[in-house]
This record gives sequence, C-alpha cells and structure tokens, in this order.
Amino acid sequence: MSYFQPYIDSTGIHVPTYQDILDQLVSQAKSIFGNDIYLENDSQDYQWISINAKAISDSFNAAVIEYNQRSPRSAIGAGLSGLVRVNGMTRNPATYSTCPLKVSGTFGTTINNGIVQDITANQWYLPALVTIPALGYVYVTAICAVTGPITALIGEINAIVTPTLGWSAVTNEVAAVPGSAQETDAALRARQKVSTSLPSRTILEGTLGAILEVDEVTRARVYENDTNATDSNGLPAHSISAVVEGGLSTDIANAIFYKKNPGVYTYGTTTVSVTDSYGTVTDIRYIIPTYVDVRVTVTIKMLTGYSSAYKDAIKANLLAYLNGLNIGETVFNSSLWQASLSAADSLNNPTFSVLGVVAAEGAAAQTTANVVVAFNKVSSGQLVYMVVVET
Repeated sequence: MSYFQPYIDSTGIHVPTYQDILDQLVSQAKSIFGNDIYLENDSQDYQWISINAKAISDSFNAAVIEYNQRSPRSAIGAGLSGLVRVNGMTRNPATYSTCPLKVSGTFGTTINNGIVQDITANQWYLPALVTIPALGYVYVTAICAVTGPITALIGEINAIVTPTLGWSAVTNEVAAVPGSAQETDAALRARQKVSTSLPSRTILEGTLGAILEVDEVTRARVYENDTNATDSNGLPAHSISAVVEGGLSTDIANAIFYKKNPGVYTYGTTTVSVTDSYGTVTDIRYIIPTYVDVRVTVTIKMLTGYSSAYKDAIKANLLAYLNGLNIGETVFNSSLWQASLSAADSLNNPTFSVLGVVAAEGAAAQTTANVVVAFNKVSSGQLVYMVVVET
C-alpha cells in the first residue's frame, strides 16, 4: 500500500503502516533534495527519517488504541475497566488462596503474626494472634502471601518460617482453596456481555447475569431441565441448578430467588432460606463446584536453543488454560497442544517440538482423549501433575 491520511469510516479507524510512512518521507526528501540524494539503510539521513517515521507510526497506533477504547469489544486494560462501569460492573481483583491449618504446640503458647511455608516455598500468613489451647493444637485459616491460584495439597504446608517458643508443628489436613488472578480482559468482556442480559431475552440469562454480579463470584453456570424426568446431570424435572464459585451464599441465594421463574425448583447441595417482603420463607439451593485435578504430560524434543525456561513456560501456559476454563467445560486435547506450542518464541524457528500430549482427570489413565468435566465441577491445574518429558 501507499501512504494515506488517517481516516474513520463505518468500519472503524484506518492508519498507514510504518513502512508506508517511511516510504512517503523518503519520497518527500528526494523531491526536496533531488533523486541523487543517498538514502540507503546505512546513511545517516535514512536513519533520521526512520526515527521520525517510527514516531509518527507510534502516534497513529496510539490513536487507534484510543479509538478502540470506546467499545467493550475492543477496549483493553483501564479503558475496558472504565467502560463496564456503565453497566454497574467492576473488574474482579486478584484474590488470595486460603487454607485451614492445624497449628500444634505447648498449651498457652502465643504466636504473633506467624508465617508458614509450603513445599514450593510459597508463604502463608496465620491470623495476627494465635493461642494454642489445652488440646495442644488449634485450627486456623491461613492466607497466602501472594494473589492468584496458589495450590497446596494435603500435608504440603508444613514449614514454620517464624519460629516461636512452644510452637512445634503446622500442617494442612485439607487442600488449599485456590485464589484467582485478576480478571482478564477476555473474561471481563464475556461477563459484561452476560451482565447486559439482566433485562434479558430469557429469565435464565437474567438469573446468570444476576449471579455474576454478586461480589466475589468468579465463575458461574446455570443449568435448566425443562423436561418431565430427571436429566443426565441429575437435575429433577422442571428445575434449574446454579453452580457458583465464590461469593456469599446469602447474596447468591437472593440473586437466584429474585430472578428465577416463579414455582421453579432450585436444585443443589447448598441450601439458603430467603425471606421475601411478605415474610414468606423459600429455600434456594445451588451448588458450590468441586475442583478436578487434571494431570497433563507433554513430551517434547529439545532443539537448538532449548533451555529449561521453555519447560517452565509450557507448565505456566497449561496452568493458565486449565484454571481459566469455566465450570463444566471440557478440557480439549487440542487446546493443551496449543497452550504448549504457544511457549515457543517462533513457530518458524522453534527451540522445541511437541511430540505428544496426554491428559486425564485425577488418577485415571492418561490418553489423547478430551477430559470431560462434570457439570458441577471445574478443572484445576496443579503444577505437580504437569510433567514435561524432554527427549
């Protein structure tokens, strides 16, 4: 293409490329100083023109970004966060993982601002003041020092970082509840799209939209059985079932109660009684999802330029993909391949080759088949289960 003035039409904003700008400036320089001026890549004049062309191109691209900040479809970062406030929404912040701990020691020992550590060197903060009772142990809830989906299996939080006289041991008898990373632009756009369904085309969409607007709710799905018999998910006839991660149970129950169809049964394992303005009490049921550990094994061939950093990048990409899936979504083997390959710097000149990817839920035998996650569960990637075999 050749240089053109930036313009906006019905399809959006259009600007010339850096090369178009550079060619235009070179052409103008020759028209001023003559065609015999030396403007090859090694000339000082060409380099100066290139610097100016880059500055102009950067300015044009900044204008494109600013123009695209006008719509939730194309806005990014702070611009998207500001736009969704029109819908009464805010970007979900990163949250901390939590875990119940058994703290053991001598009766009467007081632990001030205690810190413990798991086997992967993540630190966890105890409550500011912990006193060991006559039993010789006490259960407290620890908070991870960093945000994000930090995990710890049973027994993995077992090191005392801040020794205190009389404090002898610490362990976790249950797995940690993973936190979440800050909501991504893609996730916020999807939630904004659902949120605008509050005055929705269907009541089911409105119910989901209301649930997603509850504070600290990170993921949710609403299932409906409109048949006369129990369906394959176990939902009774003519019922709905909301599967909700995060949020306060009372807020979630109220959101369901005020948006669902009258007379529709709510199915779930968590029950909350909601009292309406007339004093009528209604039991609202929903499901808190359980986490499915997905084990992934990636076999790669090391090529020229390979280092262990690529192995870590593959693990990180797999973890991000698994923890980014919605409730009840299938883990596609092809997506695991894509996540693995995206760790490469260049697909044209790769430093490793992916030879195979197998996965399974929990302790099941790994295969190349997709991992089908139940409707009331959500996949969870544990780094310990992600093995990259180098050959």
